[in-house]
Amino acid sequence: GILKFDHTPVLPKSKVICTVGSNSRSVEELSELLRAGMCVARFDFSWGSQAYHSETLGNLKKAMQITGNICATMMDTKGPEMTVDRMVGKKDGAATSFDDQAPPPIHMAEGTTLVITSNLSQPCTDSRLTINNKNFPKMVKEGDHIFVGQYLFTGAETSSVYFEVVSVKGEDVECRSTNSADLCGKMLIVQVIGKEDMTMKTVTPEDTKNIIEWAIPNKMTFISLSYTKTADCIKEVKALLAKHGSTAEVLGKLERASSLRNLDSILAEADGIILSRACLGLDIPVEKIPIIQKFVMQRCNLAGKSVIITRVMDSMTENPRPTRAEATDVANIVLDGADGIMLGAETLRGNYASLAVSTILNICKEAEKVFPHEDHFRQMMDIADKQEIMFQPEAVASSAVRAAMKVNAAMIIVFTETGTTARMLAKYRPSMPILSVIIPKLKSNGLKWTLEGDEEARRSIIYRGVFPLLSEPSISKDVAKLVNGPIMALAYNTGKAMGVCQPGSSVVVCQRMGLSATVKVMIVE
Repeated sequence: GILKFDHTPVLPKSKVICTVGSNSRSVEELSELLRAGMCVARFDFSWGSQAYHSETLGNLKKAMQITGNICATMMDTKGPEMTVDRMVGKKDGAATSFDDQAPPPIHMAEGTTLVITSNLSQPCTDSRLTINNKNFPKMVKEGDHIFVGQYLFTGAETSSVYFEVVSVKGEDVECRSTNSADLCGKMLIVQVIGKEDMTMKTVTPEDTKNIIEWAIPNKMTFISLSYTKTADCIKEVKALLAKHGSTAEVLGKLERASSLRNLDSILAEADGIILSRACLGLDIPVEKIPIIQKFVMQRCNLAGKSVIITRVMDSMTENPRPTRAEATDVANIVLDGADGIMLGAETLRGNYASLAVSTILNICKEAEKVFPHEDHFRQMMDIADKQEIMFQPEAVASSAVRAAMKVNAAMIIVFTETGTTARMLAKYRPSMPILSVIIPKLKSNGLKWTLEGDEEARRSIIYRGVFPLLSEPSISKDVAKLVNGPIMALAYNTGKAMGVCQPGSSVVVCQRMGLSATVKVMIVE
């Protein structure tokens, strides 16, 4: 039964996104994360300079060469985040809230007072914090509650203080602590519980600068748009990327109640969704988080968009094992249909970064064994059948999954150029892995040759159950000849190496060529 220890190698379908930097930026550390199962590296621009992140990215590229693993990249914008920098002007801007050179902690005993000021000319002291938002005093009134905590330490109550506003006088907001804790580190996060500054733009000038100067030249696979409020925010970033020739996908990051109110319109424009439970958990009643999480995942599944959940293994930042509640949380996230899990402090500053990744994936594998694949497929088809027209990629994908279920296929092989068909296959959550084969194209403008295809492979890596494979590049336009020859052999050999098929196994092959598409059952040679 379920208590039996099964040592048969099983490939996890769920994906893990890791925040890199600080304790996870050397070639050796990044290689360990890749071997453990990291498939997307997240660069958090809430802190650190472009030069700092460029150095980490350079090490990641070396780690990928060493391990041979494909890894996508993600730039996470800072957005209109309210912060307190206790050491303005720190060299390179690379200091973090867990910097060893950060100032001593501010001890706040329950009932003591402190002033939060929007006057940036005032330095931070033990009795005064200077916030980066000039509108902050206008946002609050007497009796409001404010969260102040160490960056990426949300949930660690020993470094989080909940204040009640006593008075507002000009630029100064006097607050009283409602609990005892130490405000540690360089950077503090401030959030007015239940309120947000709607006048602040989601895409700040700093974000635009970092996207143009860093994300686009470094060919980021994804842009994670912090504090996504409306669909217009997504459109703005997509227009910026298109203007500069970038094919990066934009993920909407849901962090405030306003994001939830606009979920459907955001989901229609975004390429995927990140549910940021840390900030969201401060903005809405905590008892509503589980239901909201299920609702968001369901909407994303129906739309065929990737959905990523954050804040799952806080305890493994400092401990080699998760709590039982965290393990159960990860399993439920998988059972509810998430594509992946994003790690923050666990990998950025954690002492057990690679172990956290492998632990999560082990839990995911167990949950995936009991995921109701057929029920999920039927639910998706029942909804699809109510549509007047099903577009070709989804029609082909649903047919391929149905065929794979009927013949008990070992895997689904899809030959794709853009990754759209692979994404549609993932929507139906087949029990078998999806091998997405991309044939890179060599193109010439008369002056130089360029290779296209690697970005498409990285974009599809975020979807549950999809494993991208880059074949040898080709200048041939006869795709059918390539697919039925050496590239099919490559797909078979890769499946064997992954341990998912063997000679005699049935596989379903899904292929779109121009306006035509085929789905066929083949036997592995």
